[in-house]
Amino acid sequence: MNGVVVVGAGPVGLTVALTLARAGTPVTVLERESGLTRQSRASTFHPATLDLLDDLGVASRLVGRGRVVDRVQWRDRAGGVIAELPMACLDGLTRHPYRLHAEQSSLTPLLLSALSAYPHAQVRFGTRVDGVAEGGAGVRIRLGRNWARATYVIAADGAHSTVRSSLRLPFPRSSYPTQALRVFTDSPLDRFLAKLAPLTYVRDTEQSCSLLGLRDHWRIVFRIPIDARDPLSAGNVAALVRKALPEAGEQVRVIGADRYGLARGVLSSFRHGRVLFIGDAAHLTSTAGGLNMNAGLHDAVDLGRLLPAVLDGSAPPAALDSWAWRRRTVLLERVIPRSEARVAGVQDRNSARLASAMAGVRAIADDPDATRTYLAQASMLDTVPHLVRRS
Repeated sequence: MNGVVVVGAGPVGLTVALTLARAGTPVTVLERESGLTRQSRASTFHPATLDLLDDLGVASRLVGRGRVVDRVQWRDRAGGVIAELPMACLDGLTRHPYRLHAEQSSLTPLLLSALSAYPHAQVRFGTRVDGVAEGGAGVRIRLGRNWARATYVIAADGAHSTVRSSLRLPFPRSSYPTQALRVFTDSPLDRFLAKLAPLTYVRDTEQSCSLLGLRDHWRIVFRIPIDARDPLSAGNVAALVRKALPEAGEQVRVIGADRYGLARGVLSSFRHGRVLFIGDAAHLTSTAGGLNMNAGLHDAVDLGRLLPAVLDGSAPPAALDSWAWRRRTVLLERVIPRSEARVAGVQDRNSARLASAMAGVRAIADDPDATRTYLAQASMLDTVPHLVRRS
């Protein structure tokens, strides 16, 4: 096994592999599971990410599998629209002036199919990586009782990264005071709630939530206390929905619910010699806004554009240090603060503070320049990787 080895065949791992393959770099993806996973938490693709995926030739098919979000809305429990921001104002800043709601598992088959067109790229499912160790001019990879070698290893193996653990790299993380509760419904919420946008934030001192419309269902996302008792019981879920959406609560048919904890953590460096970390293996933050997965895809494209130049000598190895610093800085200074701001005050029962926050949103909506700036930042257009072209 030579060239670059990517550990993990999730959306981030396959994205970096495809970026490398298109540049002519031999790449092997190792995935412990027997096939692509169907599990998915992330469901949002931002305009900046769609532009990058368009460069890889998969954006149009992904859009066909998802639901276009043309506006972002805030409303109260009574159904009143507090403010609304049109995504079309981003026209000229991006080729995709909209968000897309689609399962991350809708993207991975497209990436895998595109990758299969390159004979110098392969994906090996059912191949568990038990550890890595640097040695000489490459990296040794332990596969059970056997060892393989690679010039570089890219760890895209998630929040519980085996690669990171095998190198004994500390990954300090802190839990958020709430957990996410997702309720799935196939009821047409936009028929029950007049003028409902595909992305709507319900903000109310009694009960707040977020509403995300996908192609074939809606998700209602709540932030609940970590110590909430029996939050997934049918009675508790139904009560939350009725409280948050009194106009439609009795008509909403719940087809599923899940919950998961939320934490933040950032690796001290995304580069450790010839081992490079991207996606959840490098950083975690609140799932609010879908920023963490999108940031991982940006990590992947940025690295996939740079590494071929390092390999052929047209860029120095030190360029990887600059990449690692750049991506880590983006996470610490932009992605994490913005993700946390999405849920700040969601459970606030203080009516004065809520009124002040919503007045701020209305002020943005009333100012076209402020709207454009707000949505550009929310769409990650100011964090998109620099284009690195090879001559």
